[in-house]
Amino acid sequence: MTTLGTANAAPGELDTGRLEVGETRDGSPFGLPVAVINGADSGSTLYLQAASDGDELNGVGVLQRVVPQLDPAELSGTILVVGIVNYHAYQVAEHRNPIDDRKMNRTYPGDETGTSSERIAAATFEAASRADLVLDLHQGSTSRMIDEVRVRCGQRHRLHDECLELARVFGAGHILDQKGPEGQLARVAPDEGIPTVDPELGGCVGWDESSIQTGVEGVFNVLRYYGFLDGDATVEPQIRADDFDQFSAPAGGLVSLACDLGDRVEAGETLFTVTTPFGEPKATVRAKTDGVVWRTRRLPQVATGEYVCSVGTGVETV
Repeated sequence: MTTLGTANAAPGELDTGRLEVGETRDGSPFGLPVAVINGADSGSTLYLQAASDGDELNGVGVLQRVVPQLDPAELSGTILVVGIVNYHAYQVAEHRNPIDDRKMNRTYPGDETGTSSERIAAATFEAASRADLVLDLHQGSTSRMIDEVRVRCGQRHRLHDECLELARVFGAGHILDQKGPEGQLARVAPDEGIPTVDPELGGCVGWDESSIQTGVEGVFNVLRYYGFLDGDATVEPQIRADDFDQFSAPAGGLVSLACDLGDRVEAGETLFTVTTPFGEPKATVRAKTDGVVWRTRRLPQVATGEYVCSVGTGVETV
């Protein structure tokens, strides 16, 4: 029998339940939605989670589509799932936990006696620590972003090659291979010997079907490649970047982008212009180096110094 919260599954079974992590402001207990898919045959354990940031919903869409397709009778090993991590932020569609104003994915490994976010992080990290592989599903919040997978352990980490391999197998098309901030699950879990990556499935308001489908295909490719499911996995070349150039508006006005997500740009190439509401030119911003357009703002209006776009740099194919 494999247990996660109130979900209990014997070999060949699937069960869902709740992982209780505290109480709401009226004293009612609350729990994170969880699932256990326990394969009929023994094997490795995969941990999946989504909505660590409460407005990043594409990962929830992935799990909504993946879990019903999983037949424990055809599975080797176990899959542990936390469907919504940042419970309080998810309720109000905000990025940060409104109870303690913390960003969940800067809080791992957590503290079971700490703030709301620290307690949730501790509970989910305990579940992740039981796994052999971890996929922490994210998206680029509500901005526009390519589908990518982030390797956050750092290129000198002893598990870097395993994490990079997992990112390539997931196959979102682009990889950011850059050491992440302290407290990210994809940075902390490798220290415990668990290959972990952070798929960033596009960026949107609500969710985006194309990015969700990329995530679904990525999860199933991982399941096949690592022996959870029969069948051949496909591992194709990925565009890898190891850093970003970020660009802000040198003047206030309206932004017109000269390139789209995923476009290759060369040093000196125009990225965007800023005009007045009457189309009068105010500023032109150009790429500093060769790279790939990785992320852009969604709204055209900007103030001086406001974020506009990011270009992935140090680009190569892996």
